[in-house]
Amino acid sequence: MAQVLEFKLPDLGEGLTEAEIVRWLVDVGDVVVIDQPVVEVETAKAMVEVPCPYGGVVTARFGEEGTELPVGAPLLTVAVGGAAEPEPVKATASVSAEAAASAVSSEYSGNVLVGYGTTGPAARRRRVRRENPAAATVTAPAPAPVVPAAPVAPQGPVPVISPLVRKLARDRGLDLRGVRGTGPEGLILRADVEEALVVRERPAPAVAAPAPAVSSAAAGERIPLRGVRGAVADKLARSRTEIPDATCWVDADATELMTARARMNAAGGPKISVLALLAKICVHALSRFPELNATVDTAAREIVRLPSVHLGFAAQTERGLVVPVVKDAGGRSAESLSAEFARLTEVARQGSLTPADLTGGTFTLNNYGVFGVDGSTPIINHPEAAMLGVGRIIPKPWVYEGELAVRQVVQLSLTFDHRVCDGGTAGGFLRYVADCVENPAVLLRTL
Repeated sequence: MAQVLEFKLPDLGEGLTEAEIVRWLVDVGDVVVIDQPVVEVETAKAMVEVPCPYGGVVTARFGEEGTELPVGAPLLTVAVGGAAEPEPVKATASVSAEAAASAVSSEYSGNVLVGYGTTGPAARRRRVRRENPAAATVTAPAPAPVVPAAPVAPQGPVPVISPLVRKLARDRGLDLRGVRGTGPEGLILRADVEEALVVRERPAPAVAAPAPAVSSAAAGERIPLRGVRGAVADKLARSRTEIPDATCWVDADATELMTARARMNAAGGPKISVLALLAKICVHALSRFPELNATVDTAAREIVRLPSVHLGFAAQTERGLVVPVVKDAGGRSAESLSAEFARLTEVARQGSLTPADLTGGTFTLNNYGVFGVDGSTPIINHPEAAMLGVGRIIPKPWVYEGELAVRQVVQLSLTFDHRVCDGGTAGGFLRYVADCVENPAVLLRTL
């Protein structure tokens, strides 16, 4: 007789306590193998797939798509160890010997954390469907009335890649299975969802006069603050509530820095980004002013100075603002920093950052110049103590060696927690950064 085991939402790490079900990857009655991804969830940190540590037949699922579940809540049940009859579904079907053996003969894998499976990071496995329903050998009772009568999706996954498009459809109650995709190979794009929403919400010809416009305007569009957007909102609000921040700024002549970068890249080898050079400057400035590589333990009323620099950098994605972290930035070369910035940026755009990629930062570098602006007073990335902001680097009139010249000028700003240091320390840090930008030889003397 099969043993029915319950798989609960595992602890995803990094202090996360709940997750939202984005998409089920298996149905009741499916055969799953050990460590097969069974559900896609969105946490406050990232979109991740959850693998099931059991092999067998799925007998129940808990939670509809869009539902938030706490860690430890049941996700699904799996019948392990013999021919099993899914409880809340229609008649079961025969299973091929190979599929059944691979699914139910193995024991519990023990790998319940996201991204850790015994089979390694292989591509997403397809569901193992039961075949030949006409040859069913066991007849189950009629479906109980408590089972939701949800429509059955067509064969194959819905052709949507972007989590933002999927979330837009879910928030507006649009079934993507009825949307025709205009992208490559039928991929559903944001424009397709928006067009479907317009068609769906287009009012039919009515005899009565429409409601006054002021009524609909007062209702407005409501966007849930959850997932990444909700996490960002909570963190920014907490930063403003807890941290007495202050900002100072200075203009700097970045001509020599840009010239040095051009010469380094002309010499061959991996290309070095401007962000990587600014990161090197940040790391060395923090070695001189360690007060800013710190956090405040409010419960103990202590300032904690941190031994290593884990450098976060702001990245804008379809899912909103995220801050990936380059671990041990102080021990990396400019080439290594360039490669890691590029890798994390690409992973962020794909929506595949893990919680570990987004936590543990001790200082943040915010290059808002990519948005075409010169200055900003950003909110500190709680619980860090400071953030360096970099505006766009553009030609401007500048007094150079006693004469007016056109130089590459950048505005630098430092937002800092006034509890960890006073203005003298913050000003010294920012002035050192500006000196290194204006004269890279200052930095070379410390290497």
